Amino acid sequence: MRALAIATMVLQGLCGCGDDEDDLNESDRLGVGAECSSDDDCLREGDGGINLECLPQFKGGYCGLEGCNGNDDCPDGSACVAHDDGSNYCFRSCADKPECNVNRTADNESNCSSNVTYVDDNTPGKSCVPPSN
Repeated sequence: MRALAIATMVLQGLCGCGDDEDDLNESDRLGVGAECSSDDDCLREGDGGINLECLPQFKGGYCGLEGCNGNDDCPDGSACVAHDDGSNYCFRSCADKPECNVNRTADNESNCSSNVTYVDDNTPGKSCVPPSN
């Protein structure tokens, strides 16, 4: 019994459970890519802060920004993507699909795609692209 208790404590220590706000980039902290039904579902920091908007043109909504002119217009951890609908959006950057769907339901999953056109030509990596309506 004592061995079981010790093994449980060791596993809990290795787990690294819990959210560590210090490990989050700005996009994670703000919720870029989260599902939404209105702007109120997205972080609104007010005067001088970042005001994400709910982009209803995407299935399930998408907390992001429309009309960026480059990555400097986007929160850290996201990039300015020239979408095939003719608009530019700040989409969350990603390495794989689970990162895109922390705040989305299975019915409205985003894809982590390398098949995007970045406004800034030398932008590395992939972006979370939500499904279109």
